[in-house]
Amino acid sequence: MTQETIEAPNRPAARSGERPPRPASRPHGQWKVDGTAPLNGNEEWKQVDNGLSVRDRIEKIYSKGGFASIDPTDLHGRFRVWGLYTQRKPGIDGGRTATLEPHELEDEFFMLRVRIDGGQLTTEQLRVIADISIDFGRGTADLTDRQNIQLHWIRVEDVPEIWRRLEAVGLGTTEACGDVPRVVLGSPVAGIAADELIDPTAQIDEITSRFIGDETLANLPRKFKTAITGHPSQDVVHEINDVAFVAVEHPELGIGYDLWVGGGLSTSPRLAERLGVFVAPELVADAWHGVAQIFRDYGYRRLRNKARLKFLLADWGTEKFRQVLETEYLEAPLPDGPAAPKPLAHGDHVGVHRQKDGRFYIGATPIVGRVSGPTLAKLAELIEAHGSSRLRTTPHQKLVILDIPEDRVESLITGLDELGLSARPSLIRRGTIACTGIEFCKLAIVETKAFATAAVLDLERTLDGFDLPHPISLHVNGCPNSCARIQTADIGLKGQLIMNDAGEQVPGYQVHLGGGLATADREDAGLGRTVRGLKVEADGIAVYVERVVKRFLDERDAAADETFAEWAHRADEEVLR
Repeated sequence: MTQETIEAPNRPAARSGERPPRPASRPHGQWKVDGTAPLNGNEEWKQVDNGLSVRDRIEKIYSKGGFASIDPTDLHGRFRVWGLYTQRKPGIDGGRTATLEPHELEDEFFMLRVRIDGGQLTTEQLRVIADISIDFGRGTADLTDRQNIQLHWIRVEDVPEIWRRLEAVGLGTTEACGDVPRVVLGSPVAGIAADELIDPTAQIDEITSRFIGDETLANLPRKFKTAITGHPSQDVVHEINDVAFVAVEHPELGIGYDLWVGGGLSTSPRLAERLGVFVAPELVADAWHGVAQIFRDYGYRRLRNKARLKFLLADWGTEKFRQVLETEYLEAPLPDGPAAPKPLAHGDHVGVHRQKDGRFYIGATPIVGRVSGPTLAKLAELIEAHGSSRLRTTPHQKLVILDIPEDRVESLITGLDELGLSARPSLIRRGTIACTGIEFCKLAIVETKAFATAAVLDLERTLDGFDLPHPISLHVNGCPNSCARIQTADIGLKGQLIMNDAGEQVPGYQVHLGGGLATADREDAGLGRTVRGLKVEADGIAVYVERVVKRFLDERDAAADETFAEWAHRADEEVLR
């Protein structure tokens, strides 16, 4: 659930090195160009108090006075910096999402996002999250595609105790949301995979220890997303982050990182671009800080729907962006660097894999990220009973269990199955993710988790016996904001109200086809196509997916090992309906 303002379309990019043209009376709100005078209400309250200090008020005032005591600006703005959003009031249908004010949509309960940088967890930490879910969140827990865990039904009265429990085991919610540096995505197999180029844990730790909670970065134009991987599967969806570091081997300088900037989806998707530089491991934190400062100082602040880094990069181009980074924010220029090669394996890490130390890691998936407090508590017990104390969350709503002895692998897999976590899932279950949806999200128009779960179960039956050549990614989103990354899925479904055959307005989805990020099956990232008028009713996902997948299997060029995405981009529109 990302409660952000919907973004507007890109404008054409300026030539490299040019300052973007603008009417003199309409500044973009770039601090280093236009000054720091706030140009809208969001920028005003952020300058008064950027949000970090609201924790003191939560602990001393709001937790004692209850929901009614919360200042509205804190409630709808600064609370986000501490991972807190009001959740949707039950019973409000999607047709009223755009017509009601926030206070009419919201309940007196919160979604709480637990920040898990790099996805790294111990069973002790997992048990604490499970207990918080059971004690304060009605047993709710969802794995997100940002490696976090989200809880619901949280009362403000309980937040200080929740923080106390989390921080006692090294977790927290600092800057889990808001116009700040969000969680740092990291390879789920960092430090343990036999085929990784470099363990990025030290770089993730340096970034988070130096800069998370830093007052100088607590008022960015919008959210700022980071990804770092040392694994050749490129398992952190780097193409859709504001800044990303992808491991690469330089012919003279050894192992380091390829730097990408300016990715993001929502209603105006744009893939990140390489700056063409090589970043040595010891310089990653400084390079990250430089990119974050560029965003702070030059990012567009006047309009919220143009305030992501991708819009600045579109206007500047990579040449100017690199020049500003190296001359204004780094002590020396970065050397030119090569691009990382195409991934050779899928980056979700599902299944059984040997670690560099001879033990095994096992990747397992729930259905669409939905777990629970009791499930997480049982999972902690299961992992410990099999001689381990470590696990990871992933950017694909999966879990990876580490350090399992070879003779305990099958026993663990059996135990995972009993918890609804499959290490040998169908390719449909493996490829399906869903956002929070109308159940809890104030921006949603359509339910997601329940419809996607029902579709997975139906498709596992109707497609049983069909030989899928690869996982079919099905991403289900409850609104246009693409928290479930609909534009980068084989089949992406964007929630909206549609007209059925009887002329009635019902919940449904617009269909995007053929998107994807770089994987073993795909050379380069690309966005999906839309077919005019192609929409499906919310309870008709399985029927549509079955039909289009069977057509793909009938028509694909098997000799060329054609993927679903390749077929979807060449197929006639009528075949895709």
